[in-house]
Amino acid sequence: MLTTLLALLAAATVAVPLTRRAGLGSVLGYLVAGILIGPSGFRLITDVEQISSIASLGVIMLLFLIGLELRPQRLWVMRRAVFGLGASQVILTSFVLMGLAHLAQVDWSSSAVLGMGLAMSSTAIVLPMLAERDLLKGGAGRDAFAVLLFQDLAFIPIVAIVPLLADGAKLPDHVPWHDVSLGIAGIALILVGGRFVLPPLFRLVGGGRNQEVFTVTSLFVVVAAAFVATQVGLSASLGAFMAGVLLSDSEYRHELQIDIEPFEGLLLGFFFISVGMSADLHLVVADPLRLGIATLGLLGGKIAVGFLLTLMGRQTAVNATRFAMALPQASEFSLVLFGAAVAVGALSPSHAAVATLASALSMLLSPLLFAGSEAWIIPRLQRTPERPFDTIEPSGSGIIIAGFGRMGQIVGRVLQMHGIPFTALERDPGQVDVVRRFGNNVYFGDPTRPDMLRAAGADEAKLLIVVLDDMEAVLRTVEVARRTFPHLKVLARARNRRHAHRLMDLKVDGLVRETFHSSLALAEKALMAVGTPREAARRGVALFRDHDERNLRETHAIYKDEQQLIQSVQQAAAELESLFEADRRTPEPVESEPARNRRRATSET
Repeated sequence: MLTTLLALLAAATVAVPLTRRAGLGSVLGYLVAGILIGPSGFRLITDVEQISSIASLGVIMLLFLIGLELRPQRLWVMRRAVFGLGASQVILTSFVLMGLAHLAQVDWSSSAVLGMGLAMSSTAIVLPMLAERDLLKGGAGRDAFAVLLFQDLAFIPIVAIVPLLADGAKLPDHVPWHDVSLGIAGIALILVGGRFVLPPLFRLVGGGRNQEVFTVTSLFVVVAAAFVATQVGLSASLGAFMAGVLLSDSEYRHELQIDIEPFEGLLLGFFFISVGMSADLHLVVADPLRLGIATLGLLGGKIAVGFLLTLMGRQTAVNATRFAMALPQASEFSLVLFGAAVAVGALSPSHAAVATLASALSMLLSPLLFAGSEAWIIPRLQRTPERPFDTIEPSGSGIIIAGFGRMGQIVGRVLQMHGIPFTALERDPGQVDVVRRFGNNVYFGDPTRPDMLRAAGADEAKLLIVVLDDMEAVLRTVEVARRTFPHLKVLARARNRRHAHRLMDLKVDGLVRETFHSSLALAEKALMAVGTPREAARRGVALFRDHDERNLRETHAIYKDEQQLIQSVQQAAAELESLFEADRRTPEPVESEPARNRRRATSET
């Protein structure tokens, strides 16, 4: 067992950092690690079932964490996406893949099994892949999650249909009320337990105060929900998901999340390794053409259906591409379904072997395809606007604001208060529509393009204020302005110190670190909240501000040399500590009675 664990951890330690550094995500690293150490690779581990049985807990915990994030109110809001888009994707994809399988000389009943099984997509691959790129909250992420949720629900009736597709199978002459009742009883048990039993249980173990007991209880809840679901013939993942949804409104939701996430990450990694280990590479050598056609048909069919469905739902080409490229792989449920179909005679072992390997290859290729689309396809779609840029009428004030998000709107309101007109450009059409509903005049345009800046009046303007959300877009805009309109004075928004140094390389006329001043204001309030006199708090914050801004300028020349930068930061920290120590030794000035009264009056108002 120790040898197996050592091989698993060593393979993951080597492969995952390499694929993440290459921008391909961690899922591909785990899959490659499984291939290398599995029966088709160096044969460090030959018993795949030994790993799979434990690694399946990773999928269960993933669904539990998803449930924790999905409150019942949000699930009700998503009902159209879940049962509309989700049902459409499963049904249409099943028919398309069933047709492709029949064209490959597979009989209709086996084609139906393959179509339904391969229509499923892997929750364990898709959600981490989207989360790594912070895409889950976007349109494509929400739609993908809705489809995956419907697939989890649809898997139960699909498994029930499979025996009816076997040779010589007949429709039952009566409804299997016993199985139906058992399933309803299991769901009711999970619902009642989650609603009435679990909250008192967590209070009994002392919440998060007794960390070890709370962690054990958290793991017990996940495994118990999965166990109840499997005992009544339901999916273990569905049971864990329901338990998570029921606890999503609990006061212990965040503690549960923190406790489960480390186990989920490790076991999910083992799951992907087991998928890689299950790939029979000997079949690749024996019949590569058949396997290649099967894999391409699977990936191509699912991408085409996903893209067309989301376009019909009036999504942008960017969201449609992301949705389609996220879901082309088969699922862990596909492998389970093929095993069940072979057992009842609905699918031949030879067809199941090809479908299983095509499923594993699709899981292996999916992160690669998604990373490729993000690197090459999405940037080109984003450069081509979904609607034409606005025709700009320059304000004639000589001020251009590039970016009209949070910071841009505040700058604009202050200028308006002083009666100073400006021309605002915003790259996000959705943001433009929102801002316009509140009566603001903003143009849809890309300020990183010199023609858009020229249309906004950059030839005659005096000041360009660059406050875009994207750091690279800020740098590109400043670079274009410096090269094309050298007379323009440029003020820019910096996200962090390195971004500030890169802007200083471009010789901006002024920059503001977006969270710096608000953080100083918060620090001043924190000092006063713990009893520091107001004047001492203000003086301390001002001392830190002046020292930090001076250090920012001094480290500009060495910010690319990490060793020198670390040494400079350490010296600056020591210098700042000595400055504060000297400030603490300085006696407080005696405050006059009139000044004290003015201060009290100010604080009361």
